[in-house]
Amino acid sequence: MFIPDEDATIGSTFEACAQRHGALPFLAVPANLARAYHPGGFELSYADALGQVQALMARYAAAGYGLGHCVALLLENRPEHLLHKLAMNALGVCIVPLNADHRPREMAFVLDHAKVDLVITVPALQPLLQAALDAATHRPAVGLLDDAHPLPRAAVPAASTTPTPDTPASVLYTSGTTGRPKGCVLSHRYELEAGHWYATAGGLTTFHDGSDRIYNPLPLFHVNASIFSFYCAMLRGNCQVQTDRFSPARWWSEVAESRATVVHYLGVVVPMLLAQPPGPLDRGHRVRFAIGAGVDPQRHAEFEQRFGFPLVEIWGMTEMVRAIFDSEPPRQVGTRAFGRPRQGLEVRIVDDADHDVPAGTPGELLVRTSARAPRRDFFSGYLDDPAATEQAWRGGWFHTGDIVTRAPDGLLRFIDRRKNIIRRSGENIAAAEVEAVLQTHPLVEQAAVLAVPDDMREEEVLACVVLRPEGRHDLAAAIRALLAHCNAELSYYKAPGWIWLTDSIPTTSTQKIQKHQIFEPGVDPRTLPGMVDLRAQKRRDTPSRG
Repeated sequence: MFIPDEDATIGSTFEACAQRHGALPFLAVPANLARAYHPGGFELSYADALGQVQALMARYAAAGYGLGHCVALLLENRPEHLLHKLAMNALGVCIVPLNADHRPREMAFVLDHAKVDLVITVPALQPLLQAALDAATHRPAVGLLDDAHPLPRAAVPAASTTPTPDTPASVLYTSGTTGRPKGCVLSHRYELEAGHWYATAGGLTTFHDGSDRIYNPLPLFHVNASIFSFYCAMLRGNCQVQTDRFSPARWWSEVAESRATVVHYLGVVVPMLLAQPPGPLDRGHRVRFAIGAGVDPQRHAEFEQRFGFPLVEIWGMTEMVRAIFDSEPPRQVGTRAFGRPRQGLEVRIVDDADHDVPAGTPGELLVRTSARAPRRDFFSGYLDDPAATEQAWRGGWFHTGDIVTRAPDGLLRFIDRRKNIIRRSGENIAAAEVEAVLQTHPLVEQAAVLAVPDDMREEEVLACVVLRPEGRHDLAAAIRALLAHCNAELSYYKAPGWIWLTDSIPTTSTQKIQKHQIFEPGVDPRTLPGMVDLRAQKRRDTPSRG
């Protein structure tokens, strides 16, 4: 295993790993004839990847890009995303991954907020990007992935192409309680430590050098695939197998054919795989363990028994690199336990006044590296939002917003999220963002959005809506109009899966909505009269992409 030193950057570390591992496989993509890119599959060695990254570095440097520049990548889950990221990070360029499922308004916000200098994309996604640019006030240059098109030159050439460990490597956007995503600034040091922390987790999550293959179906605009597993694989001389997206029909064939030894999952993956008919690939694989979060406690043991490997639940977030793993005995499968913190991470469980609570009492999880250096290896801060950064770090501890309990032996169990965030199939959805979109529709007088349980996707979006008088004469038509409006303005997964039309929503004397009073305690809102199930109408648009 290669261990980066204190002065290491992503570029220097990748070069050292590539020279050390040479012909070993570095990146792989399973075959998929229905996919627009690499339909027959793809595999690249460390040596070949180094050659491609060096060629890309020369191309970007010649166009004037380097330290201080910010480049967005709208490339879906193509392996080229990672090669371009390595090349630009080596020059000091900061990367902003874009979500191809975003609507133009959402993408425009990221382009404006990050003030990107350039966007790299593919022809099939140019219409989406153009619509976002039309809605944005900031207009970056646009370059295409293929070499046939010249790279737009930087408006102001970089004065340096020599980053430091603290240079921003990525800005990843995560939902916040205000409804506007926050840009988490991640340094070279953060990203390399993410890989090192995962690569040395131990216990059930022990990696071997030069032989493990990590199958990751998660998107490259998330920290999990683009940083957490990617740098873990790189430091160990292992291979990341990056599929285009999770598909229950393709999962086991891709896992088997790619010779994966480790897989990553979200909670939604487990029931979908258990729903597949039994087959020879249930045990016809090489997987030793899986890493993920949000597994249904009732199905945890059933999955491990059927498929023959442990689901190691972890806790982590974009702001915090040092994940907690349930990889050491004694494990308590099916209890939403996510392990105990190891050396290098300190935790507290506190009440609303930041006072420690006794073992077994729910409280907010606070984390830090140490009293001497609490923020070491955490995110650098929220982009252009120092007030939010300091609020999260009040008292010298990072406030996660997650409610957990701690057993006397230190085992942590997840209970709920303090923030007004809906967790659907691994996506964090800010209720305030959905509310803001609903409020722009002329038929809506008032709206409140909250989470309801979902048997498949952990949670679903429920919109409680008070209609204006002109919308009340045809309720079915009003619901169709609201769903169409949300689908036009939001990513498909953010649109309401349930809508409930009501005459009023409880508020305080200052007109602040009291969500906890909308439904009686202990009542499942999905069972109430007038609740409309729209889940079947939440479908991802899947145009042909090249």
